[in-house]
Amino acid sequence: MHDSLFDFSWYAGFLQPSWWVYAVVGLALTHLTIVSVTVFLHRHQAHRALDLHPVVSHFFRFWLWLTTGMVTREWVAIHRKHHAKCETPEDPHSPQTRGIAKVLWEGAELYRIEANNAETLEHYGHNTPDDWLERRIYGAYPMLGVTLMLIVDYLLFGFAGVALWAVQMLWIPVWAAGVINGIGHWWGYRNFETPDASRNIAWLGVLIGGEELHNNHHAFASSAKFSSRWWEFDLGWGYICILQALGLAKVKKLAPTAHILPGKERVDIDTLRAVFANRLNVMSNYAREVLLPVLREEYRCRNGACRKHLRSARRLLIRHPAILDARSRRMLEGVLERFATLRTVYQYRERLQGIWNRSAASHENLVQALQDWCQQAEATGVQTLQDFARRLKGYSLQTA
Repeated sequence: MHDSLFDFSWYAGFLQPSWWVYAVVGLALTHLTIVSVTVFLHRHQAHRALDLHPVVSHFFRFWLWLTTGMVTREWVAIHRKHHAKCETPEDPHSPQTRGIAKVLWEGAELYRIEANNAETLEHYGHNTPDDWLERRIYGAYPMLGVTLMLIVDYLLFGFAGVALWAVQMLWIPVWAAGVINGIGHWWGYRNFETPDASRNIAWLGVLIGGEELHNNHHAFASSAKFSSRWWEFDLGWGYICILQALGLAKVKKLAPTAHILPGKERVDIDTLRAVFANRLNVMSNYAREVLLPVLREEYRCRNGACRKHLRSARRLLIRHPAILDARSRRMLEGVLERFATLRTVYQYRERLQGIWNRSAASHENLVQALQDWCQQAEATGVQTLQDFARRLKGYSLQTA
Protein backbone atom coordinates (compact mmCIF):
# COMPACT_ATOMS: atom_id res chain seq x y z
CA MET A 1 0.00 0.00 0.00
CA HIS A 2 2.85 2.37 0.91
CA ASP A 3 4.59 1.67 -2.40
CA SER A 4 1.41 2.34 -4.38
CA LEU A 5 0.86 5.70 -2.70
CA PHE A 6 4.51 6.59 -3.10
CA ASP A 7 4.37 5.83 -6.84
CA PHE A 8 1.36 8.08 -7.39
CA SER A 9 2.00 11.12 -9.56
CA TRP A 10 -0.47 13.99 -9.58
CA TYR A 11 -0.09 14.34 -13.35
CA ALA A 12 0.44 10.66 -14.38
CA GLY A 13 -1.56 8.66 -11.79
CA PHE A 14 -0.64 5.30 -10.31
CA LEU A 15 0.01 3.21 -13.42
CA GLN A 16 1.98 5.45 -15.83
CA PRO A 17 1.98 2.90 -18.70
CA SER A 18 3.36 3.16 -22.23
CA TRP A 19 1.40 5.17 -24.79
CA TRP A 20 0.03 2.06 -26.53
CA VAL A 21 -1.58 0.91 -23.27
CA TYR A 22 -3.68 4.07 -23.20
CA ALA A 23 -4.90 3.28 -26.73
CA VAL A 24 -5.74 -0.33 -25.88
CA VAL A 25 -7.52 0.64 -22.65
CA GLY A 26 -9.47 3.36 -24.42
CA LEU A 27 -10.63 1.02 -27.18
CA ALA A 28 -11.55 -1.70 -24.67
CA LEU A 29 -13.58 0.63 -22.45
CA THR A 30 -15.46 2.30 -25.29
CA HIS A 31 -16.07 -1.06 -26.93
CA LEU A 32 -17.62 -2.40 -23.74
CA THR A 33 -19.88 0.65 -23.66
CA ILE A 34 -21.15 0.15 -27.21
CA VAL A 35 -21.73 -3.56 -26.50
CA SER A 36 -23.76 -2.54 -23.44
CA VAL A 37 -25.85 -0.22 -25.58
CA THR A 38 -26.54 -2.63 -28.43
CA VAL A 39 -27.02 -5.83 -26.41
CA PHE A 40 -28.63 -4.51 -23.22
CA LEU A 41 -30.38 -1.22 -24.03
CA HIS A 42 -31.33 -1.86 -27.62
CA ARG A 43 -31.94 -5.54 -28.25
CA HIS A 44 -32.82 -6.65 -24.71
CA GLN A 45 -34.63 -3.68 -23.17
CA ALA A 46 -36.14 -1.73 -26.08
CA HIS A 47 -37.18 -4.64 -28.34
CA ARG A 48 -37.21 -7.67 -26.02
CA ALA A 49 -35.44 -9.71 -28.69
CA LEU A 50 -33.52 -11.68 -26.05
CA ASP A 51 -33.47 -12.40 -22.34
CA LEU A 52 -30.32 -11.79 -20.30
CA HIS A 53 -29.23 -13.40 -17.06
CA PRO A 54 -29.87 -10.96 -14.18
CA VAL A 55 -26.15 -10.74 -13.40
CA VAL A 56 -25.27 -9.84 -17.01
CA SER A 57 -28.18 -7.43 -17.24
CA HIS A 58 -27.14 -5.61 -14.09
CA PHE A 59 -23.51 -5.46 -15.15
CA PHE A 60 -24.48 -3.69 -18.39
CA ARG A 61 -26.75 -1.33 -16.47
CA PHE A 62 -23.98 -0.52 -13.98
CA TRP A 63 -21.41 0.01 -16.74
CA LEU A 64 -23.68 2.38 -18.66
CA TRP A 65 -24.26 4.36 -15.45
CA LEU A 66 -20.49 4.71 -15.07
CA THR A 67 -19.70 5.59 -18.68
CA THR A 68 -22.74 7.44 -20.09
CA GLY A 69 -25.06 8.63 -17.33
CA MET A 70 -27.99 7.41 -19.43
CA VAL A 71 -31.12 6.19 -17.65
CA THR A 72 -32.46 2.93 -19.07
CA ARG A 73 -36.10 4.02 -19.09
CA GLU A 74 -35.29 7.26 -20.89
CA TRP A 75 -33.17 5.61 -23.61
CA VAL A 76 -35.73 2.87 -24.21
CA ALA A 77 -38.67 5.28 -24.37
CA ILE A 78 -36.92 7.60 -26.83
CA HIS A 79 -35.90 4.71 -29.06
CA ARG A 80 -39.36 3.17 -29.09
CA LYS A 81 -40.86 6.53 -29.98
CA HIS A 82 -38.34 6.83 -32.82
CA HIS A 83 -39.70 3.59 -34.31
CA ALA A 84 -43.32 4.55 -33.73
CA LYS A 85 -43.01 8.05 -35.21
CA CYS A 86 -40.13 7.49 -37.62
CA GLU A 87 -39.38 10.37 -40.04
CA THR A 88 -42.32 12.45 -38.78
CA PRO A 89 -42.07 15.72 -36.83
CA GLU A 90 -42.65 13.67 -33.65
CA ASP A 91 -39.56 11.53 -34.28
CA PRO A 92 -37.08 12.66 -31.58
CA HIS A 93 -34.06 12.60 -33.93
CA SER A 94 -34.89 12.24 -37.62
CA PRO A 95 -32.51 14.00 -40.04
CA GLN A 96 -35.34 13.93 -42.57
CA THR A 97 -37.30 16.45 -40.51
CA ARG A 98 -34.58 18.17 -38.45
CA GLY A 99 -31.69 18.19 -40.93
CA ILE A 100 -28.57 16.04 -40.97
CA ALA A 101 -26.36 18.70 -39.36
CA LYS A 102 -28.71 19.07 -36.39
CA VAL A 103 -28.82 15.34 -35.64
CA LEU A 104 -25.17 14.66 -36.40
CA TRP A 105 -23.74 17.43 -34.22
CA GLU A 106 -26.51 17.91 -31.65
CA GLY A 107 -27.86 14.37 -31.30
CA ALA A 108 -27.10 14.24 -27.57
CA GLU A 109 -28.97 17.49 -27.02
CA LEU A 110 -32.02 16.11 -28.87
CA TYR A 111 -31.84 13.08 -26.56
CA ARG A 112 -31.81 15.30 -23.45
CA ILE A 113 -34.77 17.33 -24.68
CA GLU A 114 -36.87 14.22 -25.32
CA ALA A 115 -35.79 12.68 -22.00
CA ASN A 116 -37.53 15.59 -20.27
CA ASN A 117 -40.80 14.79 -22.04
CA ALA A 118 -42.88 13.06 -19.35
CA GLU A 119 -45.45 11.90 -21.91
CA THR A 120 -42.78 10.05 -23.89
CA LEU A 121 -41.49 8.28 -20.78
CA GLU A 122 -44.98 7.34 -19.66
CA HIS A 123 -46.13 6.04 -23.02
CA TYR A 124 -42.99 4.27 -24.25
CA GLY A 125 -40.93 3.54 -21.12
CA HIS A 126 -42.84 0.51 -19.83
CA ASN A 127 -41.22 -2.76 -18.71
CA THR A 128 -37.86 -1.22 -17.88
CA PRO A 129 -35.94 -1.67 -14.59
CA ASP A 130 -37.77 -0.20 -11.60
CA ASP A 131 -35.93 -1.73 -8.65
CA TRP A 132 -34.36 0.00 -5.62
CA LEU A 133 -31.06 0.59 -7.43
CA GLU A 134 -32.78 2.21 -10.37
CA ARG A 135 -35.02 4.44 -8.24
CA ARG A 136 -32.45 5.45 -5.61
CA ILE A 137 -29.13 5.44 -7.47
CA TYR A 138 -29.02 4.94 -11.26
CA GLY A 139 -32.10 6.99 -12.09
CA ALA A 140 -31.84 9.43 -9.17
CA TYR A 141 -28.16 10.29 -9.64
CA PRO A 142 -27.24 9.63 -13.30
CA MET A 143 -24.17 11.89 -13.15
CA LEU A 144 -22.73 10.25 -10.05
CA GLY A 145 -21.53 7.27 -12.08
CA VAL A 146 -19.62 9.31 -14.67
CA THR A 147 -18.10 11.37 -11.84
CA LEU A 148 -16.84 8.19 -10.17
CA MET A 149 -15.42 7.05 -13.49
CA LEU A 150 -13.58 10.37 -13.85
CA ILE A 151 -12.02 9.91 -10.42
CA VAL A 152 -10.94 6.34 -11.19
CA ASP A 153 -9.50 7.33 -14.58
CA TYR A 154 -7.55 10.18 -12.99
CA LEU A 155 -6.18 8.07 -10.15
CA LEU A 156 -5.03 5.36 -12.54
CA PHE A 157 -3.71 7.45 -15.43
CA GLY A 158 -3.50 11.08 -14.28
CA PHE A 159 -4.19 13.76 -16.91
CA ALA A 160 -4.14 11.08 -19.61
CA GLY A 161 -6.95 9.42 -17.67
CA VAL A 162 -8.98 12.63 -17.85
CA ALA A 163 -8.52 12.61 -21.63
CA LEU A 164 -9.51 8.94 -21.68
CA TRP A 165 -12.63 9.77 -19.67
CA ALA A 166 -13.52 12.52 -22.16
CA VAL A 167 -13.30 10.02 -25.03
CA GLN A 168 -15.56 7.65 -23.09
CA MET A 169 -18.11 10.42 -22.51
CA LEU A 170 -18.11 11.41 -26.19
CA TRP A 171 -18.29 7.89 -27.61
CA ILE A 172 -22.06 7.33 -27.41
CA PRO A 173 -23.11 10.95 -28.18
CA VAL A 174 -20.92 10.90 -31.31
CA TRP A 175 -21.40 7.37 -32.64
CA ALA A 176 -24.91 6.53 -31.47
CA ALA A 177 -26.76 9.84 -31.06
CA GLY A 178 -24.94 11.46 -33.97
CA VAL A 179 -23.78 8.91 -36.54
CA ILE A 180 -26.42 6.17 -36.19
CA ASN A 181 -29.40 8.46 -35.66
CA GLY A 182 -28.10 10.90 -38.27
CA ILE A 183 -26.16 9.19 -41.05
CA GLY A 184 -28.12 5.98 -40.45
CA HIS A 185 -31.20 7.80 -41.81
CA TRP A 186 -29.46 9.83 -44.48
CA TRP A 187 -26.65 8.00 -46.30
CA GLY A 188 -25.74 4.36 -47.00
CA TYR A 189 -27.23 1.31 -48.69
CA ARG A 190 -30.60 -0.39 -48.18
CA ASN A 191 -31.35 -4.10 -48.19
CA PHE A 192 -35.05 -3.54 -47.51
CA GLU A 193 -37.46 -0.91 -48.75
CA THR A 194 -38.93 0.15 -45.41
CA PRO A 195 -41.26 3.18 -45.33
CA ASP A 196 -38.56 5.15 -43.49
CA ALA A 197 -35.18 6.43 -44.68
CA SER A 198 -33.00 4.01 -42.68
CA ARG A 199 -29.64 3.03 -44.16
CA ASN A 200 -26.82 0.55 -43.50
CA ILE A 201 -23.27 1.85 -43.08
CA ALA A 202 -21.50 -1.50 -42.73
CA TRP A 203 -17.92 -0.21 -42.72
CA LEU A 204 -18.40 1.09 -39.16
CA GLY A 205 -19.06 -2.39 -37.77
CA VAL A 206 -16.17 -2.75 -35.33
CA LEU A 207 -16.82 0.68 -33.81
CA ILE A 208 -20.60 0.42 -33.37
CA GLY A 209 -21.16 -3.28 -32.67
CA GLY A 210 -23.85 -4.00 -35.27
CA GLU A 211 -25.83 -0.78 -34.87
CA GLU A 212 -24.52 0.32 -38.25
CA LEU A 213 -26.91 -2.19 -39.91
CA HIS A 214 -29.73 0.25 -39.28
CA ASN A 215 -31.90 -0.50 -42.31
CA ASN A 216 -31.85 -4.21 -41.47
CA HIS A 217 -32.91 -3.34 -37.94
CA HIS A 218 -35.81 -1.17 -39.07
CA ALA A 219 -36.96 -3.96 -41.39
CA PHE A 220 -37.02 -6.52 -38.54
CA ALA A 221 -36.99 -4.43 -35.38
CA SER A 222 -37.65 -7.30 -32.98
CA SER A 223 -34.83 -9.50 -34.29
CA ALA A 224 -31.82 -10.07 -32.03
CA LYS A 225 -29.63 -10.38 -35.12
CA PHE A 226 -29.10 -7.34 -37.35
CA SER A 227 -27.10 -8.80 -40.24
CA SER A 228 -29.02 -10.22 -43.21
CA ARG A 229 -26.44 -10.65 -46.00
CA TRP A 230 -23.60 -13.16 -45.80
CA TRP A 231 -20.96 -10.42 -45.91
CA GLU A 232 -22.49 -8.23 -43.18
CA PHE A 233 -20.85 -8.48 -39.77
CA ASP A 234 -22.96 -7.96 -36.64
CA LEU A 235 -20.52 -7.88 -33.73
CA GLY A 236 -23.33 -7.54 -31.19
CA TRP A 237 -24.84 -10.79 -32.45
CA GLY A 238 -21.47 -12.47 -31.90
CA TYR A 239 -21.51 -11.46 -28.24
CA ILE A 240 -25.10 -12.65 -27.89
CA CYS A 241 -24.12 -16.06 -29.26
CA ILE A 242 -21.27 -16.27 -26.73
CA LEU A 243 -23.59 -15.33 -23.87
CA GLN A 244 -26.17 -17.86 -25.06
CA ALA A 245 -23.53 -20.61 -25.24
CA LEU A 246 -22.61 -19.80 -21.62
CA GLY A 247 -26.24 -19.97 -20.53
CA LEU A 248 -26.33 -16.22 -19.84
CA ALA A 249 -28.72 -15.21 -22.63
CA LYS A 250 -31.66 -16.64 -24.55
CA VAL A 251 -32.62 -15.40 -28.00
CA LYS A 252 -36.38 -14.91 -28.30
CA LYS A 253 -36.85 -13.40 -31.76
CA LEU A 254 -35.09 -13.50 -35.13
CA ALA A 255 -36.04 -12.28 -38.59
CA PRO A 256 -38.41 -14.78 -40.28
CA THR A 257 -37.08 -17.33 -42.73
CA ALA A 258 -39.11 -18.59 -45.69
CA HIS A 259 -38.71 -21.90 -47.48
CA ILE A 260 -39.65 -22.53 -51.11
CA LEU A 261 -41.35 -25.84 -51.84
CA PRO A 262 -40.63 -26.90 -55.42
CA GLY A 263 -43.60 -27.89 -57.55
CA LYS A 264 -46.22 -26.13 -55.44
CA GLU A 265 -48.87 -24.73 -57.81
CA ARG A 266 -51.55 -23.28 -55.53
CA VAL A 267 -51.46 -20.46 -53.02
CA ASP A 268 -52.78 -21.58 -49.64
CA ILE A 269 -52.86 -20.20 -46.10
CA ASP A 270 -49.30 -21.41 -45.48
CA THR A 271 -48.13 -19.50 -48.57
CA LEU A 272 -49.95 -16.41 -47.39
CA ARG A 273 -48.42 -16.53 -43.93
CA ALA A 274 -44.92 -17.10 -45.32
CA VAL A 275 -45.24 -14.24 -47.79
CA PHE A 276 -46.63 -11.87 -45.18
CA ALA A 277 -43.94 -12.77 -42.64
CA ASN A 278 -41.24 -12.27 -45.28
CA ARG A 279 -42.82 -9.39 -47.18
CA LEU A 280 -39.75 -7.15 -46.97
CA ASN A 281 -37.57 -9.97 -48.25
CA VAL A 282 -40.14 -10.62 -50.98
CA MET A 283 -40.02 -7.00 -52.11
CA SER A 284 -36.23 -6.96 -51.97
CA ASN A 285 -36.16 -10.10 -54.14
CA TYR A 286 -38.69 -8.57 -56.52
CA ALA A 287 -36.46 -5.57 -57.10
CA ARG A 288 -33.39 -7.74 -57.65
CA GLU A 289 -35.04 -10.50 -59.71
CA VAL A 290 -37.69 -8.61 -61.69
CA LEU A 291 -37.33 -4.83 -61.76
CA LEU A 292 -33.58 -4.55 -62.27
CA PRO A 293 -33.30 -7.28 -64.96
CA VAL A 294 -36.11 -5.61 -66.93
CA LEU A 295 -34.36 -2.26 -66.50
CA ARG A 296 -31.09 -3.72 -67.81
CA GLU A 297 -32.86 -5.24 -70.81
CA GLU A 298 -34.51 -1.92 -71.65
CA TYR A 299 -31.13 -0.23 -71.30
CA ARG A 300 -29.46 -2.58 -73.80
CA CYS A 301 -32.15 -1.92 -76.42
CA ARG A 302 -32.21 1.88 -76.24
CA ASN A 303 -30.23 4.81 -77.58
CA GLY A 304 -28.18 7.27 -75.57
CA ALA A 305 -31.03 9.66 -74.66
CA CYS A 306 -33.26 6.86 -73.41
CA ARG A 307 -30.42 5.30 -71.46
CA LYS A 308 -29.95 8.54 -69.56
CA HIS A 309 -33.56 8.43 -68.38
CA LEU A 310 -33.25 4.77 -67.42
CA ARG A 311 -30.11 5.40 -65.39
CA SER A 312 -31.87 8.13 -63.45
CA ALA A 313 -34.79 5.80 -62.71
CA ARG A 314 -32.81 2.87 -61.30
CA ARG A 315 -32.82 4.08 -57.69
CA LEU A 316 -36.41 5.35 -57.89
CA LEU A 317 -37.80 2.05 -59.16
CA ILE A 318 -36.85 0.16 -56.01
CA ARG A 319 -37.59 2.86 -53.43
CA HIS A 320 -40.61 2.61 -51.16
CA PRO A 321 -43.17 5.13 -52.53
CA ALA A 322 -43.55 6.69 -49.06
CA ILE A 323 -40.04 8.15 -49.12
CA LEU A 324 -40.11 9.59 -52.66
CA ASP A 325 -40.45 13.35 -52.88
CA ALA A 326 -42.62 15.10 -55.48
CA ARG A 327 -39.74 15.63 -57.93
CA SER A 328 -38.72 11.97 -57.75
CA ARG A 329 -42.31 10.84 -58.32
CA ARG A 330 -42.61 13.01 -61.44
CA MET A 331 -39.32 11.66 -62.78
CA LEU A 332 -40.39 8.07 -62.16
CA GLU A 333 -43.79 8.62 -63.76
CA GLY A 334 -42.10 10.05 -66.86
CA VAL A 335 -39.88 6.98 -67.24
CA LEU A 336 -42.75 4.53 -66.70
CA GLU A 337 -44.80 6.29 -69.39
CA ARG A 338 -42.03 5.71 -71.95
CA PHE A 339 -41.19 2.07 -71.21
CA ALA A 340 -44.16 -0.31 -71.26
CA THR A 341 -42.50 -3.44 -69.88
CA LEU A 342 -40.93 -1.50 -67.05
CA ARG A 343 -44.33 0.02 -66.31
CA THR A 344 -45.91 -3.44 -66.20
CA VAL A 345 -43.48 -4.92 -63.67
CA TYR A 346 -43.62 -1.76 -61.54
CA GLN A 347 -47.42 -1.90 -61.45
CA TYR A 348 -47.29 -5.54 -60.39
CA ARG A 349 -44.92 -4.54 -57.62
CA GLU A 350 -47.47 -1.97 -56.40
CA ARG A 351 -50.29 -4.53 -56.60
CA LEU A 352 -48.26 -7.03 -54.58
CA GLN A 353 -47.50 -4.36 -52.00
CA GLY A 354 -51.21 -3.57 -51.87
CA ILE A 355 -52.15 -7.13 -50.91
CA TRP A 356 -50.52 -6.98 -47.49
CA ASN A 357 -51.80 -3.46 -46.94
CA ARG A 358 -55.31 -4.99 -46.83
CA SER A 359 -54.99 -6.01 -43.20
CA ALA A 360 -58.76 -5.93 -42.62
CA ALA A 361 -59.47 -8.52 -45.32
CA SER A 362 -60.18 -12.14 -44.40
CA HIS A 363 -57.57 -14.85 -44.89
CA GLU A 364 -59.67 -16.38 -47.66
CA ASN A 365 -59.80 -13.09 -49.57
CA LEU A 366 -56.07 -12.52 -49.16
CA VAL A 367 -55.25 -16.05 -50.35
CA GLN A 368 -57.43 -15.48 -53.41
CA ALA A 369 -55.83 -12.08 -54.07
CA LEU A 370 -52.34 -13.58 -53.93
CA GLN A 371 -53.38 -16.49 -56.17
CA ASP A 372 -54.89 -14.05 -58.71
CA TRP A 373 -51.72 -11.95 -58.63
CA CYS A 374 -49.56 -14.98 -59.38
CA GLN A 375 -51.81 -16.18 -62.22
CA GLN A 376 -51.99 -12.74 -63.82
CA ALA A 377 -48.24 -12.20 -63.42
CA GLU A 378 -47.57 -15.50 -65.20
CA ALA A 379 -49.87 -14.37 -68.05
CA THR A 380 -47.94 -11.13 -68.73
CA GLY A 381 -45.30 -12.78 -70.90
CA VAL A 382 -42.49 -11.05 -68.96
CA GLN A 383 -40.08 -13.88 -68.21
CA THR A 384 -38.61 -12.53 -64.99
CA LEU A 385 -42.07 -11.76 -63.61
CA GLN A 386 -43.34 -15.20 -64.56
CA ASP A 387 -40.42 -16.89 -62.82
CA PHE A 388 -40.92 -14.80 -59.71
CA ALA A 389 -44.64 -15.61 -59.53
CA ARG A 390 -43.93 -19.34 -59.77
CA ARG A 391 -41.42 -19.16 -56.92
CA LEU A 392 -43.79 -17.05 -54.84
CA LYS A 393 -46.42 -19.82 -54.94
CA GLY A 394 -43.87 -22.13 -53.34
CA TYR A 395 -43.29 -19.96 -50.25
CA SER A 396 -43.87 -21.85 -47.02
CA LEU A 397 -43.09 -21.63 -43.32
CA GLN A 398 -42.48 -25.38 -43.39
CA THR A 399 -39.29 -27.09 -44.52
CA ALA A 400 -39.47 -29.33 -47.56
